[in-house]
Amino acid sequence: MNQPAVIFGGPSPEHDVSVLTGLQAARALAKAGTAVEAIYWSKTADFFSVGAGSEAADFAGGVPKGGRELKLVAAPGGGFVAARPGVIGRSSLLGKEKPLEISAAVNCCHGGPGEDGTLQGALDLAGVPYTGPTLAGAALGMDKLAFGASVAAAGLPSLPRVTVSAERPGPPWPGPYIVKPRFGGSSIGIEVAEDWTAAVALSRSSVHLRRGAVAEPYRPSAFDVNVAIRVHPQYQLSPLERPLRSTAAAEILNYRDKYVGGEGMVSAPRELPARIPESLQKALGDAAATVAEVAMVRGVARLDFLVEGDEWFVNEINTIPGSLAKYLWEPAGVPFGQLLADMLAEATLRPSCRHDATGSDGTALQSAGTIASKLA
Repeated sequence: MNQPAVIFGGPSPEHDVSVLTGLQAARALAKAGTAVEAIYWSKTADFFSVGAGSEAADFAGGVPKGGRELKLVAAPGGGFVAARPGVIGRSSLLGKEKPLEISAAVNCCHGGPGEDGTLQGALDLAGVPYTGPTLAGAALGMDKLAFGASVAAAGLPSLPRVTVSAERPGPPWPGPYIVKPRFGGSSIGIEVAEDWTAAVALSRSSVHLRRGAVAEPYRPSAFDVNVAIRVHPQYQLSPLERPLRSTAAAEILNYRDKYVGGEGMVSAPRELPARIPESLQKALGDAAATVAEVAMVRGVARLDFLVEGDEWFVNEINTIPGSLAKYLWEPAGVPFGQLLADMLAEATLRPSCRHDATGSDGTALQSAGTIASKLA
């Protein structure tokens, strides 16, 4: 059995971009002669088996016509199980249906529970191999505060970040600030605040900041430089790119700059390769190697830097980048089909986790005495 699945969509603000990435991956695998199971994760968190040759417009209204409901059973021997005909919405465990035979799943879910460790944990419990970050790697990459602290602890330059809250005083540097969702991908919900009062107001009013917000110094003359990373079949970096803003006056590289162009990041404006000094190229490449270890890179990740004059900073890591960063790998001689094949091979050869109860031999239980005595 060697039928992979592609999972895309999900209850996330990046749902639409995820659909684009998933359909590209499914189409590329099918073109290579691989039978593929396309699994759509709806905005309401339901799973459906859909046609691998579906078009983006088929999902504009939700689940495409002919979609078959699936259940994800997060238990040994579980996986994606087809719901019984005529009982849509009820647990398919009632009929003990056999899970779909999936060799590994290409995770194309951007942001939200598809990229923060939630889906990864469920797939780990179900025993379904998958591409991309592990639960721990996904959680670290999605938490901008934790990732920034990890980068700084590794000795790499990173802009300082603080949580935004009315209960705490402003940071020890003056505004303006970049205010970001603490737990969020892409550029959704990122704003510029002139002072701390405005930053706190944003954290209260924006739906994207409800789970938490972080602030960092706003560097208006800084520009972005990105690089894709993979560690299988060997450690490799893509060419460096410099994404371009929609207008010279734009405050930040926003969501529209990145994704609203027909194919997601594939069609976004950029310099590729980035026209930057060789010394800077080397410095960013060396930093990427360190981040790959710190962030436990698996699958394909995109690392984003900020550059201002002679200074550079590690900004964020995108553990499941738009279009799986295929537009960065193709100039490096890695076509999309090969990239996907390598990711699927890594999913099985480099498992995301191995649950092990070694050391739990019952000794502590036998010597514990009664529970009542422990509550006394």
